Amino acid sequence: MTTATSIGFLGLGNMGASMAERLLAPDIRLYVFDMRPGAMESFVKRGATACSSPALVANSAEIIFASLPNPQVSEAVAAEIASGSAVRVYAEMSTIGQESIERIASLLAARGIGCVDSRPASARAGNLTLLAAGAPEAVAAVKPWQLRIGKTVFVMGERPGQAQVMKLVNNLLLAANLVTACEGFVMGAKAGIEPDAMLAMVNAGTGRSLVTEQMMEHVLSGRFAFGGALALLDNSSLDGPRA
Repeated sequence: MTTATSIGFLGLGNMGASMAERLLAPDIRLYVFDMRPGAMESFVKRGATACSSPALVANSAEIIFASLPNPQVSEAVAAEIASGSAVRVYAEMSTIGQESIERIASLLAARGIGCVDSRPASARAGNLTLLAAGAPEAVAAVKPWQLRIGKTVFVMGERPGQAQVMKLVNNLLLAANLVTACEGFVMGAKAGIEPDAMLAMVNAGTGRSLVTEQMMEHVLSGRFAFGGALALLDNSSLDGPRA
């Protein structure tokens, strides 16, 4: 009989919930926490255990994933996790910047807890590309469960923070492609070309990209709803690599 692995998940928002759902499995004892009790209800109905604090998750789960809203919350939660009696590896999946994840990793290392900087690099759980950075043994411990959440894991290095920076690189390139595509379509529209005709031609030609293949139809329809807020592309509030 296979022994179930105890895994925790903190933060059940739109992205967090869809990732945590991938961990509802017979070989996993899933412990969840969210500030909103209602967000945990559907998980409890499917076999997860709801916890009233991050500290209780850290007293129950060996591996913990966190998908939290900002650096301040992430650092406060990590301080609770550091006192946990069961946790061995903490995988931070939040967009918090390099300096914040470095502080978290240092705090946890002082308590003998491994930290993996684990960033989603695309928008659909189950079809995610994930990033990882951290000590090889911590990365190895988390990787099998990352592959439950997504389909591919790219290891960016051995220092927590490198996955955060790689996510910023990816966001920068996506934002540049989006701006360029929008400017191009505006130019064509001013010349009287139908937007749908432009989109069909671009996607059959050399100008195509993820932006034109998956995002522009939402722009042209006026829905502007691809699945993530545009603010997520704004990295001005986060720290990047230092000179």
